[in-house]
Amino acid sequence: MNFDSYNFKTYIPIRFGDLNAFGVVNNDVFLTYFEIAHSGYWKQIVNWRSNTRGIIIAKAEVNYKKPVRYGDELYANVRISKLGNCSFTVEYILTIKTPQGEEICTTGKTVCIFFNYEKNRPERIPEIQRQKMIDFEALAY
Repeated sequence: MNFDSYNFKTYIPIRFGDLNAFGVVNNDVFLTYFEIAHSGYWKQIVNWRSNTRGIIIAKAEVNYKKPVRYGDELYANVRISKLGNCSFTVEYILTIKTPQGEEICTTGKTVCIFFNYEKNRPERIPEIQRQKMIDFEALAY
């Protein structure tokens, strides 16, 4: 799998509480890792700061490739693959750093909705933030 089309990468800390009884990261925790990754993207690239508007997950897909254990050095590669009026699709490749290089442990996708918490409904992505995603990802719109 090629990381060249992923312009954003962030470190994901693995907490002891993320593990199941077998000593590997529990399946449901990967959605939290995705949230950490796309929240970092949204904050750093889009520079979004609001208490009344934000992102909710409408749909999530997780594909497990290999176990992740406590002590692994985990990274999330993130890209926006589709951008709509109120929603956008985020793709993830989670990798573990090894002496041989990075190994893919999980891939996934989420459909995120820009949401107005005061009005309790989806809302159009503000044009400034939308343009920042287009520019960063070099999307053709």
